[in-house]
Amino acid sequence: VQLQASGGGLVQAGGSLRLSCRASGLTFSDYNMGWFRQAPEKEREFVAGINWSGGSTYYTESVRDRFTTSRDNAKNTVYLQMNSLKPEDTAVYYCAAARVGNGERYDYWGRGTQVTVSS
Repeated sequence: VQLQASGGGLVQAGGSLRLSCRASGLTFSDYNMGWFRQAPEKEREFVAGINWSGGSTYYTESVRDRFTTSRDNAKNTVYLQMNSLKPEDTAVYYCAAARVGNGERYDYWGRGTQVTVSS
């Protein structure tokens, strides 16, 4: 199983980025997907989640109304649209897959993509 995240980069505060995470080696629609991030010297934190069908999404409070997650099961890909970025959004962003029925336990993790927001 591989989860390949891409789309990170350097952006000015107020700008936007779209992260993608393409999954291979699994039946994508059997998995809920999550986005996490880890800033330097901080613990990894949950950012957003989406259920297997895309019908339900979840966000941490700090990104609600700025970030949107979606998925295309035909392309085995989940997305994170990030708008109105702030310097505190700077982190390595990871995607993860949780088999439906496993609750909050994520079975697979991607390598991460760096997002840097300059002030």
